Amino acid sequence: MNYIRKTLNWTAATLLPLAFIACTDHMDDPTSQKMMITVENVLDSRPLVESGTFKGVGTPPVILPGESVTIKFSAAKGEALTYATMYGWANDLFFAPVNPGIQVYQADGTPIEGDVSSQIKLWDNGTRINKAPGKTVMHPGVTDSQNIKEVKGVDAQGNTYLPASSMMQATLKYDGSSYFTLTLKNMTGGTANETPFSPGVWAVSYIVGGNLLNPAPLYTMDQPTANGMTSIAEAGDNAPLSNYLTGATGIFTPLSPILVVVYNGIDNPIFKNGENDRGEGLKELAQKGNADPLAAFLMGKPGVKKVYVLPAPTTKVLLPIINGQPGSSVSQELDVVAGDRIAIATMYGFSNDWFFTSMGNGTDATQKGDISTGIKLYDNGTAVDQFPGAGITQFNLAGTPLTESKAIMPVPNPNPFTTLPEINHFIKVTLN
Repeated sequence: MNYIRKTLNWTAATLLPLAFIACTDHMDDPTSQKMMITVENVLDSRPLVESGTFKGVGTPPVILPGESVTIKFSAAKGEALTYATMYGWANDLFFAPVNPGIQVYQADGTPIEGDVSSQIKLWDNGTRINKAPGKTVMHPGVTDSQNIKEVKGVDAQGNTYLPASSMMQATLKYDGSSYFTLTLKNMTGGTANETPFSPGVWAVSYIVGGNLLNPAPLYTMDQPTANGMTSIAEAGDNAPLSNYLTGATGIFTPLSPILVVVYNGIDNPIFKNGENDRGEGLKELAQKGNADPLAAFLMGKPGVKKVYVLPAPTTKVLLPIINGQPGSSVSQELDVVAGDRIAIATMYGFSNDWFFTSMGNGTDATQKGDISTGIKLYDNGTAVDQFPGAGITQFNLAGTPLTESKAIMPVPNPNPFTTLPEINHFIKVTLN
């Protein structure tokens, strides 16, 4: 995957609370011991938020002239849908939008609807010599070794084609809550370029700080074909490219600066499962990654001994594992005594209002080792949920959260949007 950390220069405008360390007025206790808390983002991230396949209804499952298929997907502002399907009666031609794909929002965030066929192009995979297209074309044909090129009316061998937008109609419909349906219709019937379309693949890349993590998931113009596109372009077999996309599809999220609170003689001061947000600052953490309001409130709460907000060096947010590079981590030395407890909180950055936090009454502050089993993902209940990483109202994707008022509850898994990794594959918390 050609996505690296330099694409993540986005934290200046998002998830940037002012980090501070604060404590209430306690004298040092001679019985105290020093503990080091470390929080790591251990998510093995993926660049594609969604991907899938489509096919016709017959046997074989091609899309014949006059037939249509639909693709249902979710997207945030700046994200695009790309797809690929074979021009069936040719040697190695395929239809696909120009990278990065079909744009689905206007600059102001208004969903785009209607005919978007003009964004579709016909491409030559470069792996076969093109014969005259038609029902009698012989597959696979004579081997060639060229880069992927757009077919602009005439291929390299002089065969002619209608514009892609005349052969394939693409219609976009907004279904609400960041969901779209793209309908592809085969319009080649009765033309000189009549052809079936093969089963295909589609994908949507995450956008981070205005940059798509993978702006060319399927092909790159003027580069050799790769990752299974040849199987689609030559034989209409979408399985190899689908397998590749599946491996590149999953979860990507930063974690906001970590709030750590040390307390004694009280219940977990951050929240209680089943209650509505208390209006003490947790909403700002869960929706925007800003822990400062909650930290300021906790500082004055009886029983709270110390409060920390820990940003990662340079990036402020804790980035996940990217291309095998370790995720971000933060550490803080604590002075604790027997009876002290610790709780943490951090935003699931690419959500509407999900946050990781300590369950129940937190963790014994003198306990040593991995305490990640005490962490759970909760829905703050203050913003309407959308597909994580593909929602138009997610604050860290340039959106404005839509208000709701529900009790704080664990995020179900699987949930209506996706299946998440286990908590210990997101966040690791240790005390030593």
